[in-house]
Amino acid sequence: MAKVGWKQKTIDIGGAELGYLRAGKGKPVLIFHEELGNPGWFHWQRELAEKYQLILPLHPGFGVSPRRDWIRTVGDLANFYAQVLVKQGWEGADVIGFSFGGWIAAEMAAQNPGQFGSLTLVAPLGIKPRQGAIRDLFAAPTEDYLAASVRDPEDTPEFGQLFGGALTPEQFELFQDATAEAGRLAWQPYMNNPALRNRLGLVRNLPTLIIWGEEDAIVPVSAAADYQQAIRGARLALFKNCGHRPELEQTKEFLKKIKRHLS
Repeated sequence: MAKVGWKQKTIDIGGAELGYLRAGKGKPVLIFHEELGNPGWFHWQRELAEKYQLILPLHPGFGVSPRRDWIRTVGDLANFYAQVLVKQGWEGADVIGFSFGGWIAAEMAAQNPGQFGSLTLVAPLGIKPRQGAIRDLFAAPTEDYLAASVRDPEDTPEFGQLFGGALTPEQFELFQDATAEAGRLAWQPYMNNPALRNRLGLVRNLPTLIIWGEEDAIVPVSAAADYQQAIRGARLALFKNCGHRPELEQTKEFLKKIKRHLS
């Protein structure tokens, strides 16, 4: 779903369209969105777009780009995006992945770490937490899942852009498409790949930053240490008094970490 600030584009990949959003100019930064689709256009993106070209693919089957029947796992989706990078000349781009999108980026890095310039994972799914459980996307209404994604919705001004009241029919349909496709790709085992922790042993010499809110109610922070241990040399930034969306809850500190990493 295009938002103010983004320009929506389409490319042909294997005879079917892939939609993506673009903003800014400069070195490309690839952004992989979460399990509910692209949430919007926020301050952190506006600031990064002053220096970088932001590219945000709209995952196949998530409400905009058509589903690809051959993509049956998150690993398949990672392979698909690897092909997109080659076709579009985006190899070597820095990548930032959020939640489900972080899992995609991690799978891509496990397959071929050389396709990225740097890797940033923001509270990624993909590894089963040692303590706690990944929140069930289907156990309660989408509104409850959204509310649980920040520590304090009332103290997160931009959260209202993500969910500022009753869902519009368009938002509801997009959320339904996104959750259905996420479930199709990652239902069993739920939102994790038992092999990923070991497969990430291939990732070396790839500058990696892992960002996590200590009070994440979607993906328990206990998984952060596993990601850091699995990716050699990865740096871990834990945000206090923060839930699943540090980019919205602590934007200033988030940008500070991201800018330093990208530079």
